[in-house]
Amino acid sequence: MVTPYAATALVCIAWIVSWILASRWSSPASARPGFGREWKHHVVTIIGIMLIFGLRAPNEWYGRRLWPVSDAFGWALVAVALAGFAFTWWARIHLGKLWSATVQRKADHRVVDTGPYGVVRHPIYTGVIIAMIAVSVQRASILALAGTVVMTAGWWIKARLEERFLREQLGHAAYDAYAARVPMLVPFM
Repeated sequence: MVTPYAATALVCIAWIVSWILASRWSSPASARPGFGREWKHHVVTIIGIMLIFGLRAPNEWYGRRLWPVSDAFGWALVAVALAGFAFTWWARIHLGKLWSATVQRKADHRVVDTGPYGVVRHPIYTGVIIAMIAVSVQRASILALAGTVVMTAGWWIKARLEERFLREQLGHAAYDAYAARVPMLVPFM
């Protein structure tokens, strides 16, 4: 029998593999800010992910489970992770060939403000954050929770870089109007 924890791991692996395989479904870049402007978010996000998944803490205060996770609660968290990843896929499909793994401008790039981009400006980051919150709550450790905070900071850094770059590339007026209507990462805020 598959446990909720194993199911969550399978969901995460399936999302990663599908995301990588779909990376070919994108137009070539016409402008990028350069790796020198992007390295910070890469480092912070990777550290956060390592804390969530990669470290096995010894059975000291930071490695202990902070709360019990029943099977019912565990399966509910699997559903939350699935919902977060489904939100990322909705966003990616909605963007079509404008999607990219790195910050860049595509030919015919424009401000997309419909679909999930009418809910939050960075729905892919929001979906991943939701999924990782579910994983961290399921792991119930200080390291996993800290990892989610660190990883969220990494996505926030990338979102800020992306927004500065898109303002430069697409025009301040168009992007500022969008930013005034739609929250960055948290819906309805």
